[in-house]
Amino acid sequence: MRILPAKQFTINREVEYGSVEQNKAVQNIIETVIREKDEALIRFTEQYDGVQCASLKVSKQELDAAYDQVDDEFLVPLRKAAENIRVFHEKQKRNSWMDLQEDGSMLGQVIRPLKRVGIYVPGGTAAYPSSVLMNAIPAQVAGVSEIVMVTPPSTNGEEGVNPYILAAAKELGIQEVYRVGGAQSIAALAYGTETIHPVDKICGPGNIYVALAKREVYGVVDIDSIAGPTDITILADQSADASYVAADLLSQAEHDELSTAILVTNSSDLASQVQKEVEAQISVLPRMDIASKSIQQNGVILIVDHIEEGIKLVNELAPEHLEIMVEEPMSILGRIENAGAIFLGRYSAEPVGDYFAGPNHILPTNGTARFSSPLNVDDFLKKSSVIYYSKDAIIQNGEYIMQLARQEGFEGHARSIQIRLEKEGNLDG
Repeated sequence: MRILPAKQFTINREVEYGSVEQNKAVQNIIETVIREKDEALIRFTEQYDGVQCASLKVSKQELDAAYDQVDDEFLVPLRKAAENIRVFHEKQKRNSWMDLQEDGSMLGQVIRPLKRVGIYVPGGTAAYPSSVLMNAIPAQVAGVSEIVMVTPPSTNGEEGVNPYILAAAKELGIQEVYRVGGAQSIAALAYGTETIHPVDKICGPGNIYVALAKREVYGVVDIDSIAGPTDITILADQSADASYVAADLLSQAEHDELSTAILVTNSSDLASQVQKEVEAQISVLPRMDIASKSIQQNGVILIVDHIEEGIKLVNELAPEHLEIMVEEPMSILGRIENAGAIFLGRYSAEPVGDYFAGPNHILPTNGTARFSSPLNVDDFLKKSSVIYYSKDAIIQNGEYIMQLARQEGFEGHARSIQIRLEKEGNLDG
C-alpha cells in the first residue's frame, strides 16, 4: 500500500460506465425483452446463467422451503438487523401538510408512497441477503404496497435461488419473487412482460450490466442510483489502532478489484504501521486475490501536516464510507460536509453499518456524496403540491401574475388570470 504526501495525490472523478460492447449488449437485451417478453427472459437466463427455467416466478412453496432450510444462526441476526433498520428508517417518515393563509387560500403538500417498486438482489456466485433488507425496509416504511424482487438463479444449472435471499424475502413478507437477473430483469421491471408487471422504481446493486440497464431505463422508471465500485476513507491520528485501520481498509478492498481504500493521517508512524498490517492481514483473507489487486491499484495512505488539512481532503474526496479514528471524533463531525456514511470512533467499523446498526448501506459512490444521499424513505415517496386560491388572493395578486407571464411572452397565461379579474364579481370565493 503506497504512502504519499497528500499534496501529491490527485482525485480522479472519471467513471467509465461500461465499454461500447457492453452498452450495445445491454441495449440489445432491453430491446429484445420489450419485443419478446417472457420468452426473452427464459432464453437469456439459459444463455447467461446456464439455467433452464420452467417458471420465472418463485412459488410460495419454494419460499417456505428456503426458510425451513436456513437455521437460527442466520435468522436470529437477520431479524435483529431488520428491526434496527426499520427503527432507523421510521424516523425518516414525513407527513402531508396544509397551510391556511389569511386571505382564505390554502397551500400544502400531499405525500404518497410509490405503488410498485422492484428490487434487484445479486445472486448466483455472490448472494447478499442484507441487500434485501436495505432495499425493502425503507420502501415498506414509506408505505409501498407492492414490492417485487428479482434475483438470478443459482449458477449450478438448477433453477433454484439462493435460500438465504429467499429466507430474507419471506422474513419481510415479500411474496412476489422472480428467478431472473442481469440486464434482462431490469428491462422486465421497467417495461413488463406477460409474467412480470412493470414497476415505478428500481433499486439495488448489481454488476456492470445491471448498472448500464438501470441507466438505460431511467425515465421510463425511476432508479436509486448508478453505483460505482465501493470506497472507504479513514481519517486517523496517532491514537488510532493500526490493526483496526488495516482491517477496515481491507473490508472494502475485498469487494472488488476496483474498490478504493484510503487512509488520511497526520502520523507517519501510524502510516508505516498500517502499511505493515495490511500486508500481514491480506494474506489470510479468502478473497486475497481481489483485495490484493484493489490495494495495489487503488489503495493509498496520504500524509497530511495536520488533521485540519485531512478534513479538507476528506470533503474533497466525498467518500462513500468515512471512518473517523481520532482522539475526539465528535469534535470533527460538524466539519464533515461530504460523506455517504460517517463512522465515529474505533469501534464503529464499517461492517457495523453494512449489516446491522440501522442506517442504509446503499450509499453514494465515487464522490457523489457531494450531492446525493443514502437510500432512504424519501426515495419511495412522491410529493404533490396543493394550491387552493381564494377570490381575495386572485384579486390581490392577479396583476403580479399577469406581469410575470407577459414578461415571458405567454399571453395565454396572462389572459387566464385576466378573465377571472374581469369577472371577479361572479367568483364563489
